[in-house]
Amino acid sequence: MAEKIATRESYGKALVELADKYENLVVLDADLAAATKTGMFKKAHPERFFDCGIAENNMMGVAAGLALSGKIPFASSFAMFAAGRSYEQVRNSIGYPHVNVKIGATHGGITVGEDGATHQCCEDFALMRVIPGMTVICPADDVEARGAVEAAINHNGPVYLRFGRMAVPTVHSEDYKFEIGKGSVLKDGADVAIIANGVEVAEAMDAAEMLKAEGIDAAVINMATIKPLDGALVLEYAKKCGAIVTAEEHSVIGGLGSAVSEYLSETCPTPVLKVGVNDEFGRSGPAKELLSLFGLDAAAIAAMAKKAVELK
Repeated sequence: MAEKIATRESYGKALVELADKYENLVVLDADLAAATKTGMFKKAHPERFFDCGIAENNMMGVAAGLALSGKIPFASSFAMFAAGRSYEQVRNSIGYPHVNVKIGATHGGITVGEDGATHQCCEDFALMRVIPGMTVICPADDVEARGAVEAAINHNGPVYLRFGRMAVPTVHSEDYKFEIGKGSVLKDGADVAIIANGVEVAEAMDAAEMLKAEGIDAAVINMATIKPLDGALVLEYAKKCGAIVTAEEHSVIGGLGSAVSEYLSETCPTPVLKVGVNDEFGRSGPAKELLSLFGLDAAAIAAMAKKAVELK
């Protein structure tokens, strides 16, 4: 694993890098351009940047109108505001008419850190998953984040992309090609499969090394697209390993773990244990310490994987 980069940085850079290639790309923000990193795009293309002020609901409506006029708008804000505060507008103005809006939601999960529970959105996967036709993506690193932005541009329909505040290791090589609805196998294994996304992917890789020292051969699968889920890959490793652990910086209710469990319950009933936030609000503190406190670090994933193996 190479240099650590926050995926919100990758988001800002990708928008700038792709601007010349996609001339109908426009970016909206709700007075958070410095934090979401869309300020990079504002500086490079001020005529294609719209600061909607602290009015996220209005921003979603503006984005819908721009999409209907032929633009490809990226509406940007913190996940808590993009998915939470603006839920009705996302549902009714973007999801219901299935307009081509991309939502760039940064600062997702508890690794927002010292901003505390009010800003630590651990419910956004669940909220966005349930909107018909909404694609939901949480990339693991810089390479995947940049690829996900371009994939979203080329996808016809609403897309919710979640990016993080905390710098994370790069787990993919530069030649990695992100595809919506496709997971990637980062490490093969036969005893248990750890299916993760976002910041949890690097933690899962570390957990696999811990398990290896104890004689457990763990596979690690990066499942950046939560919806549509790569069911074929999930099914393959459910059959191969006979036990699954999901890991996400999100509530254990309604996110990646729920998507995997729902799929396997209908296709191949398999023990599935979830690593995530356990039906509680976050707390203020340093990001890395919060991962440990809430049981989202490598040690917690390894412990859960051992429990899953015992259930086989």
